[in-house]
Amino acid sequence: MKVKQVIVLHGLYMSGFVMRPLCSRLKSSGVKVLNLTYNTLTPNRDAIFAQIDEFIGDQPSAFVCHSMGGLVARAYLEANSPASQHVEKVITLGTPHKGSHIAQKMQQKGFESFLKNSVEFLLSKNGNWPFKAKLYSIAGDLPIGLMPLIVKGSCSDGTVLLDETKLKGMAEHKVFHLSHTSMIYSRQVLYYILERLNEDD
Repeated sequence: MKVKQVIVLHGLYMSGFVMRPLCSRLKSSGVKVLNLTYNTLTPNRDAIFAQIDEFIGDQPSAFVCHSMGGLVARAYLEANSPASQHVEKVITLGTPHKGSHIAQKMQQKGFESFLKNSVEFLLSKNGNWPFKAKLYSIAGDLPIGLMPLIVKGSCSDGTVLLDETKLKGMAEHKVFHLSHTSMIYSRQVLYYILERLNEDD
């Protein structure tokens, strides 16, 4: 089913501002967009989920999420509200579905104050995708960032390991030669997202 509206969720330390160019292009394609800004360090689940519920109503919807935003979308689906039953697709960009290795290292080194309550999402250990909504996981393999220093010889987008973006039960895993943040602004990624959104299932 083609979706009529899209919820866009940003990643850690960001806001909806960074997602505006992507949202503008999505709107131009004819879908209604909720570019939801939330506090990534002290996320209020009830408030976030209530905004998403209100936006979805009973219309076929999808998520487009960068990084931690994909984990927030998962938590929303796990809450299993009536509105969540209308989510057809979840498209994630650089989301560490299996948990973030960098966040784990920061916690181990005593830097948890830089993460605060984001760890409830970033340190989750997910192995599969159990929802009826199809998951399309986009990953990058241009390692610009800290990850090559933390895990030598690893394949990553510089922030998230390639393996962290894979889950059993996902519909598709797509890799682009992009870094963690650049995939938000990539035309290639945009075209891929639009193709997935316009597919009839």
